[in-house]
Amino acid sequence: MSGTAASRREFGEGPLARAAAVVYSLMTIELLLLATTAPCLLLLALLDRDASNVPLAAACALPVGPAWSAALYAWHHRSSDITDLRPAPAFRRGYRTNLTDTLKIWVPWLVGATLVGTTLTHLGAAGIPRWWAALLGLMAVVSALWVANALVITSLFSFRPADTARLAAYFLVRSVRATLGNLGLLAAAAAVTVAYSEAVPLLLASVLAAATLLNCRPMITEIREEFTV
Repeated sequence: MSGTAASRREFGEGPLARAAAVVYSLMTIELLLLATTAPCLLLLALLDRDASNVPLAAACALPVGPAWSAALYAWHHRSSDITDLRPAPAFRRGYRTNLTDTLKIWVPWLVGATLVGTTLTHLGAAGIPRWWAALLGLMAVVSALWVANALVITSLFSFRPADTARLAAYFLVRSVRATLGNLGLLAAAAAVTVAYSEAVPLLLASVLAAATLLNCRPMITEIREEFTV
């Protein structure tokens, strides 16, 4: 009997063993996400929910993009062999490899989101009509869906930032099911944040990353087949 087969038999191959492997990956990736974002997120938790703190909140969210990208990378490269439980090295490799490209997408989006958020929280001072505020809100939602696609693409492929941006926009329309799935995740995260606090979605970040990757599977497959050699 080979060493691999013996290891599988010792570990188990049933549903319980597979569930335990998934839970282990969830917990490990979640802990790594929290570890790589903890200092800034602690400051975010201490901020009052005041409109004047929108730029500070955006600054605190700066490490979230690279950490999210690393989580996507770790989930994507998770081995189908349940005895090969090593999400931590994959997370570190994804973080290190994709850091620069991720920031090229994440930072401009974060700046734009800050401008929109500041405007929406100061409607009276800005003197803009309600219909324009509604349009800005819609733009904010679309841009959030766009950056979700863009981070998946930049985490798993090596494209120029401009090409990543175009592909992310293209698949918002091309892959409607993925877009609607990510919209549902975004709505759920926003509802939990409003009802409780920013900490709750963060504690579920690993689950949300896995769900996002699952939603984007058709997009990933098409990019691999049509846009890579």
